[in-house]
Amino acid sequence: MRHREVGELMTRDVVTVAGQATFKDVIRTLDEHKVSAVAVTDPAGHPLGVISEGDLLPKPADQGDWFRSLPHPERWESEKAAGTKAEELMSAPPVCARPDWTVAEAARLMESQRVKRLLVVDDADVLVGIVTRGDLLRIFLRDDDAIRHEITGDVLDRTLHLDPAAVTVDVVDGKVTLNGAVRFRSLIPAVERLCRTVDGVVSVTDRLAWETDDIDTRR
Repeated sequence: MRHREVGELMTRDVVTVAGQATFKDVIRTLDEHKVSAVAVTDPAGHPLGVISEGDLLPKPADQGDWFRSLPHPERWESEKAAGTKAEELMSAPPVCARPDWTVAEAARLMESQRVKRLLVVDDADVLVGIVTRGDLLRIFLRDDDAIRHEITGDVLDRTLHLDPAAVTVDVVDGKVTLNGAVRFRSLIPAVERLCRTVDGVVSVTDRLAWETDDIDTRR
């Protein structure tokens, strides 16, 4: 089974600024490229951090008296509001991924770190791309026939060595339905689990029967 990798989904032309870029330079770069975040890099192309629109909002917010009157302002808000250069405004260290990571690996990191994007670096930690939540969700745009073909060929035939004719696979809008029969009842959870790992699968419903109940005999 082959899973789509970050390198296939990422944007390679990453918008970057230097650490010494001014606040206005960052705003201008965001506006010119119509992006919501930029990477901050050193001269060798190593990422130092990320500046998103959220990192910049404390600056205009600080212009109002209400901001200063907050009972317990967050320290990062005060620091960002006072920042004038990219290195003072960025969120650091950056959360990074590798091009050969699977979608699942990247999604888990995004979820655990609560970020909307990952910078992608090569083995030398040089920036080579950026991947967003939207990029990862593109796997669910896979064609139903491609999903069905992968399940039939890779999961049922080559991985589980099942007779493809014994199990029919229907896919509609990424929702998989399995019909037919397998030799042992214990195979059914494995079939369902592997089908769920196929890129683009939204859900799996099994209506599989079995010839031998090898689960009850183990009790």
